[in-house]
Amino acid sequence: MKKFVIERNVPGIGGLNDEEIGGAARTSNEALGKLAPRVQWIQSYVTAEKTFCIYLAEDEDAIRKHAELSGFPANTITEVVRVIDPTTADRPY
Repeated sequence: MKKFVIERNVPGIGGLNDEEIGGAARTSNEALGKLAPRVQWIQSYVTAEKTFCIYLAEDEDAIRKHAELSGFPANTITEVVRVIDPTTADRPY
């Protein structure tokens, strides 16, 4: 499975209450259930007008299918090619 970052333009998403966000998560989970094991949602970061979602998936097509089934846009899909963090500086080369 490959790792992807999906940028979703969702106006007003940051202003949704807990119940509304929970409903969105349930909708996403229902779509994921139909696509398993081709795609897995790891987590999402919510801003005022967008979400940035981390997914594991076979390919971009699986993510596009999830967007179609869930009704949530996948405006930009970017494959992660490497992960770095503060400990990367301490690794031997």
